[in-house]
Amino acid sequence: MRWWERDPWIELAQVLLRNPFRTFLSSLGVGWGLFMILITVGASNGLEEGVKSDMGNRVKNSAFLWGESTSLPYKGYPRGRWIELTSPDVEYLVKNATTLEVVAPRNQLGGWRGGNNVTHGLKTAACGVYGDMPVYKDIDPILITEGRYINQRDLDDRRKVAVIGKRVRQLLFDREEQVLGSHIQIQGVTFTVVGVYKSQQTGEDAEEAENSIFTPYTTFNHAFHMGDKVGWLSLLIKEDVPGDTAVAEVLRLLKAQKSIHPDDPRGFGHWSMAEMHEEMSTVFAAFRWVSFVFGGLALFAGVIGIMNIMLITIKERTRELGVRRALGATPANIVVQIMVETLTLTVLAGLLGGILGVFALEALDTYLVSAEDNGIFRHPHVTLDVLLTALTTMTVLGAFAGVLPALRALRVQPVEALRT
Repeated sequence: MRWWERDPWIELAQVLLRNPFRTFLSSLGVGWGLFMILITVGASNGLEEGVKSDMGNRVKNSAFLWGESTSLPYKGYPRGRWIELTSPDVEYLVKNATTLEVVAPRNQLGGWRGGNNVTHGLKTAACGVYGDMPVYKDIDPILITEGRYINQRDLDDRRKVAVIGKRVRQLLFDREEQVLGSHIQIQGVTFTVVGVYKSQQTGEDAEEAENSIFTPYTTFNHAFHMGDKVGWLSLLIKEDVPGDTAVAEVLRLLKAQKSIHPDDPRGFGHWSMAEMHEEMSTVFAAFRWVSFVFGGLALFAGVIGIMNIMLITIKERTRELGVRRALGATPANIVVQIMVETLTLTVLAGLLGGILGVFALEALDTYLVSAEDNGIFRHPHVTLDVLLTALTTMTVLGAFAGVLPALRALRVQPVEALRT
C-alpha cells in the first residue's frame, strides 16, 4: 500500500469504524493511561511548587544554627551543659569561617514564635519582636512597601526604630492613619516606625511572618537587657560551597570555641535551606517517577487491550486477508497494514488522553490562581520532556501491540481463507 495516498487511510477509517463501540473500548485504556500519567506527574509538580513556596523565598544557600545541651563530657565539663551563643562567637566566625558570606545574629523576645504585647494608642497586638542586622534581609527577603529597612546607622547609634509587618500595621493602625514616624511601645519601650514590609512567603507562613517587628540588633539587646547573648545565627553560605560543607565548618569552629567534644552530635542545633531543598527535590523526583510508572502500567494495560482487540479483528478478517494475499499482497504489505492500524488506534487514543490531561491541569491551575486559599498545591503542570517521554512510550508500546496481530495475519493462507 502507498500510505502517502488517500485511499489507504479511508480504508483504515472504515476498518476502525466498522465496530465503533469495540474501537472505543479498546482505545479507552490507552487514553486513560496517558491521561493518568499527565495528571499524576502534574499533581506531583503542583505539590512540589506548593511546598517550596510555603518554605518561603529564603535563599537556598542559607542556614540557621542555635545552642543546645551537650551529650558528651569534655575538658572537665559535664554532659548536659547548655551552650549559649554570644557576640564574641559571631566575631570568631566572621574572622575564621571561609565558607560563609554573611553571619547575622538574631534575638527574639519570648523565644521562638513568641508573642509580646505591642501597643499604639489604645490598640494592642501580640507580635514577634526581633533584633536584627541589616544583612538579614539578604537571607530572608522581604518587600518594603513603605519607608525603609534597618541600616547600619541604626545599629551604630542604637536608634529605637522599628520595621513592622503588614499584619502589625492592620492590627495597630487605622487604614488611613500615617504609619511612618508614628510611635509604638514594645514592653514599655518606645520605638519609631520607619518602615512597613510584606512577606514574600505565602499562606499561613506569610501571615505569621507579617505579624513581626524588626528592630536594630544593638538597640534590641540594650533596650531589653540581652547583653551579648545571641538567640541564633542566620548564615548565608557562599554560592560555590555545598550547604553541608559550610555547616560542618561552622560546627567545627564553634565546638572548638565553646569547648565541646568534636564528636558530640549535640551542642548545636541547625538546619539549612540547601539541604531541605535537596531533600524535597529528591522526594518529589521519586514521587514523579512512581507516578509515571503507575501511569505507564495503566498505559501498558490499555495497549494489551488493543492487542487483544486486533487479534479478534484478524480472526474476523480472515477472508479479507486471504483475498489480499491471493491478489498479490506480500507478507510485508500485510505486516505494515496491521502495524499501521494498531499504531493509529494507539496514537489517536493516547493523543486524546494527553490533550484531556493537559486541559485538566490548565483548568485546575486556573482555579487555584483564582482561589483565595489554595493550600500547598500550586501551578500543577507537566514539562515538555515528560510529555515527549509519555508519547514516545505510548508509540513504542503501540508498535509492540501490533507485532503479535501482524504475525497472526501472516499465518492466514489464501486458499484456506477463501474457503471460509
